[in-house]
Amino acid sequence: MNIVLLEQEQTQSGEWAIESPRQLQHLQQHLQVQAGDQLKIGARDGLRYLTEVTSVEEHRVCVRPIQQESIPDKLSVRLVVALPRPKVLRRLVMDSVTLGVSHLHLIHSYRVDKSYWQTPFLRQLQDYVTLGLEQAGDTIAPEVTLHQRFKPFVEDVLPQWISPTQPAFVAHPYAEQTMPQGIDTPCTLIIGPEGGFIPYEVDLMQKNGCQAMHIGNRILRTETAISYILGRLGN
Repeated sequence: MNIVLLEQEQTQSGEWAIESPRQLQHLQQHLQVQAGDQLKIGARDGLRYLTEVTSVEEHRVCVRPIQQESIPDKLSVRLVVALPRPKVLRRLVMDSVTLGVSHLHLIHSYRVDKSYWQTPFLRQLQDYVTLGLEQAGDTIAPEVTLHQRFKPFVEDVLPQWISPTQPAFVAHPYAEQTMPQGIDTPCTLIIGPEGGFIPYEVDLMQKNGCQAMHIGNRILRTETAISYILGRLGN
């Protein structure tokens, strides 16, 4: 935890109280905060501050703001990912938020088991977003959207994001073109499930304006591919 996120209403007074059991456990057991220590605090979807700890109690840590700090820049990338296995979902969302994507869309595809859409992990998405923000020291949460039907998403939603200055890339190991590096325009990045998109899905995305791109001859896990390609596009 590199920043403590509070709700906007918790940062309206001159002194702010941290009362979340999870956050308190980290501050008291791992950081062993004491009065006079400095902490980085963020108001969710708001500003970020350097603060001073004014008191430490069993169920509360109080701080006061010292100065405003800058918020890390977001990547100009809209990330679209085929819904992964439930156990992968948590770290995939956390890593994507930590890396700074502006929007995250979870979609269905042929190789996504329909049972994945019933997992209770989907009800915890905002918790994963919070953990990703705290890791990155960010306060602005990306928009997370679910799309349970592949074809309507590709034909009706995806084309709205694509233009000559805002391309969309679908990562596909058998594509002829290589994924670009260090682009300076907003873009959409689409990552398939562990088994990859089937040919029909790749063809449909290409017909609707996407460019199929490979990142080499190695087949990567979904979460590995996301981290690698986002780092490549941002450099």
